[in-house]
Amino acid sequence: MAMAEAMQSAGANALTQTEILPIDNQTGYRAFQAGSFVFRRDDYFARISWPGGTHTMPVDIFLRALMRDVAWGFFYGVVNFDDVIGTINHYGDVTLFAGRFNDAYRNAGRDFEERFASEALMPLFKAMISDWTNEGFDPFAAPMETGLPWGSKNGNNDPAVNRTRVAARRMVGLPGDTPLRTDESGFPVNRMFADVPTDEPVIEAEPGFEDEVSAYNLFNYLARSDVTWNPSVCSVVGDSLFCPTSEEFTLPVDHGNDRCEWFITLSDEIVWDIKDKETGKPRAKVVAKAGDVSCMPADIRHKGYADKRAMLLVWENASPKIPELITQGKAPVVSVTF
Repeated sequence: MAMAEAMQSAGANALTQTEILPIDNQTGYRAFQAGSFVFRRDDYFARISWPGGTHTMPVDIFLRALMRDVAWGFFYGVVNFDDVIGTINHYGDVTLFAGRFNDAYRNAGRDFEERFASEALMPLFKAMISDWTNEGFDPFAAPMETGLPWGSKNGNNDPAVNRTRVAARRMVGLPGDTPLRTDESGFPVNRMFADVPTDEPVIEAEPGFEDEVSAYNLFNYLARSDVTWNPSVCSVVGDSLFCPTSEEFTLPVDHGNDRCEWFITLSDEIVWDIKDKETGKPRAKVVAKAGDVSCMPADIRHKGYADKRAMLLVWENASPKIPELITQGKAPVVSVTF
């Protein structure tokens, strides 16, 4: 009842386009409906159905993908949960699809999609990640840092799934902005980064400029991240966003770009599988080592793998005009033409 009431408070769009269904007496989990899509889970799997189709995903993979879609606010462009299910962000509206970016589905005419107001779909996704995440499992954590998602309904882990994504207004550490991470604030150094220096730079600002000059140890900040594959906005200059993150295991989604996206590998190694955005066909494999810089074009999807926890700096141009300019052919899909 409390969850249904929470959905009602999200507004009329949530009532007309989405619905939280009753608890399953056997599994203890609720089902969720978004338009013609119905989401159910059991001990091991998330099961999605729509008119003319069904799809099954291991529930750990589904929850890790759903967690990023929620935390990122549907992110830039396409969030492919796997080769079938995902969302497209239209920045105000969002498309939920099955097979939209899958050659086999599209060639057979079996792809299906529906468009929702973002404010309607997001509360449903938040309710789903809360209900389907059992006590002890953190869909933001690396597998060796969390419990298991399997089995019937067993409590929740709302403190984990309700984390607020870091989004600095100017820069981390500035007065009144996002604070630095410290032992005292509950962010110890991750087990993989025990060798990272934690000393902070000394700032000697002229009187009157104390709030205008700032610096911090980015490696120390990232070494204390309690999540993986979750870019945090740590500095902002106009539409230019620096979004560093720590990576371990696999990126839980295939991210389909709607703009160019720059990656600077700050430590260790990340392997990227690059596929065609529309068809999913392989295009490249990129092995990015510490110090390597790469640019993901606007017409691909990418998925990363990191054995040793790695630090990655993602640079985003967040201008809302870019997707339309690319569609109109007024902006390139690559950063450099050789």
